[in-house]
Amino acid sequence: MNYIYMIILKFINILLKLAGKQGGNVLGKIAKKLNPNFLKFFKIDCPVIAVTATNGKTSTNNCIAYTLEMAGYKVISNKQGNNMETGIISTLLKNSTITGKIKADYITFEVDESYVPKIFKIFRLDTLVVLNFFRDQLDRNGEVETLILKINEFLKTYTGNLVLNNDDPNVARLGQANPQNKNIYYYSVDKYQYATKTMTDAGEGKFCPFCKTRLEYEYYQYSHIGKFKCPKCDYGNNEIYKKAENVDLKNKTFEIEGIKYNINENSIYTIYNYVAVQSIMSIYNIETEIVLKAFSQFALNNGRLEKIQIKGIPTTINLAKNPTGANVSLRLLKEDEEEKELLFVLNDNIADGFDVSWIWDINFDKLSENKVTRIITAGTRYYDIAIRIKTSGFDPNKIIPCPDLEKAVKELYKTTTKKYVIANYTALQPIRKELLKYK
Repeated sequence: MNYIYMIILKFINILLKLAGKQGGNVLGKIAKKLNPNFLKFFKIDCPVIAVTATNGKTSTNNCIAYTLEMAGYKVISNKQGNNMETGIISTLLKNSTITGKIKADYITFEVDESYVPKIFKIFRLDTLVVLNFFRDQLDRNGEVETLILKINEFLKTYTGNLVLNNDDPNVARLGQANPQNKNIYYYSVDKYQYATKTMTDAGEGKFCPFCKTRLEYEYYQYSHIGKFKCPKCDYGNNEIYKKAENVDLKNKTFEIEGIKYNINENSIYTIYNYVAVQSIMSIYNIETEIVLKAFSQFALNNGRLEKIQIKGIPTTINLAKNPTGANVSLRLLKEDEEEKELLFVLNDNIADGFDVSWIWDINFDKLSENKVTRIITAGTRYYDIAIRIKTSGFDPNKIIPCPDLEKAVKELYKTTTKKYVIANYTALQPIRKELLKYK
């Protein structure tokens, strides 16, 4: 029966292409209704690499795929970011034969954190990369600890490669889920210029998950990411597989094992993503020369730290769907010594989460001192974010609430000052479209 379903789904895919649509999750949704266990139908004999995290899944997954493709391999990947079960089924359907066979050298997926146990309980997984865990969409995901425990339970029987961010105490703990798994790889980033002695942003995981003692930090990179250890049981003291050193955000370089890598972004959290990718390339024996070339050329260009010129004005667009993402984006403004203006777009649609109380964990302090001269707010909750910024002490006369996106963009470009645009999930592509239209 699955063969008949496959023919039907292939035909629907053709119709979608003729209509100029990518389909997103559509094929997967139909497949799930036809057969709830459709994932079991696919036949795969190549490595499957998955990336999960609260922030950075799309960038990291796409960079892995880009680097493997540059190495000459055929790669199948959900590059558009459809990271739940239906999105993954859609990706596989588009790239399989009618019999369900997948012809590729590698398959790479970004996977929503809550779907990792569900998908890979029945689907092949050779390597799992875990970047970070932050509070995100409480009305959908619940508390972050609940999510971590679900993944930890899955990992108790997992014996494949596990690549973990050792600087996130919420992630590093997963390396002890299965003591029988010898394929654990920890990566880290050495202290960078703007690291702090105390936590300046909202963060999670302040206590040791094993003995409940408060963790001690040598420094914080951002949020709760940094060099930590448990003073009682020494949790966090793991052997590091790959470590970035000499991080230079101004020149967009870092070093791993004495080799300098050039990249196109200047944010500390993207450095972590690249070290995760380099760890994967090392595990799969991809030549360093290829990785160097790939890193120097890779650019996501879909609103994630995307830099564009609009009528000669430098503009940076970035996604921020939770407090940590927003705080990292604001760090870019604070680390930029030039005058700039900000457009913040906040929606509360289903995919964003209806609860926007997370904006009160965003650190808007000292924006004026960091040469932010004007802020425009937009989106369905444009007034909420305007009030939040006002309460941080920013001059209310320089905050312009503007619900209409087109008008917000026109207001933003009334001056020639450098621009930054921060938008949450469903706001990102609409505001990007308006910016490019204005361009």
